[in-house]
Amino acid sequence: NLLRSGVIREATCTDISPGMVATLAGNARALGLEVQAARADAEALPFPDASFDLVLGHAVLHHLPDLRRAFAELHRVLAPGGRIAFAGEPSRVGDRLAAIPKRAATALAPAWRTLLRAAPARAPEPDGAGDPHDHGLERLVDIHAFAPAELAGHARNAGFTDVSVRGEELTANWFGWFNRALEASAGPEDVPVIWRQYAFHGYLWLQRLDETVLEPLLPPAIFYNLLLGARRP
Repeated sequence: NLLRSGVIREATCTDISPGMVATLAGNARALGLEVQAARADAEALPFPDASFDLVLGHAVLHHLPDLRRAFAELHRVLAPGGRIAFAGEPSRVGDRLAAIPKRAATALAPAWRTLLRAAPARAPEPDGAGDPHDHGLERLVDIHAFAPAELAGHARNAGFTDVSVRGEELTANWFGWFNRALEASAGPEDVPVIWRQYAFHGYLWLQRLDETVLEPLLPPAIFYNLLLGARRP
């Protein structure tokens, strides 16, 4: 989106998975975008010092085993004055709060399926191997959840300045997890389109409520996601 809007002129996109890199490159070609796609380990980035003005990531940091090394690498490859911005990093408190609507949905799922005359979903494989869209591996690869001060501390300890952490998604997250947990309990073909539209538009409405009213007022720690920004001096 940044390339398409002209905000940035060049982009190098990375992932540790060769399959994801291939998918990324294919998506870029389909959109008519020229990007460099490379397999990379965030703890040992294959780029020279001061290579980039901006490093962006979504739902990345909480998967990295060695955050100290990863932040040191981010600092190294940024030019002076360059910035990092990471979104979608789970908040420790927010993650616990999200368990409440998940449990509620699990309890209500049988009645919900009866109302919709939906068959129960098949049980997923324990390791997620049964279906490429299963999420059984998440518990293995989701290594960290953060307190805001902890996430900011990782950036400061690596030498970044102008560090900021804010929260994102509260009511939208609760609504989303509740509905996703209900939907996951049924076969996809039995979930009606009108329900999916309700879930989608309800999520967007609550997301606007979070952004305009709740995020400026409430502490970041209670939100589901944290957003980190920082600058290399």
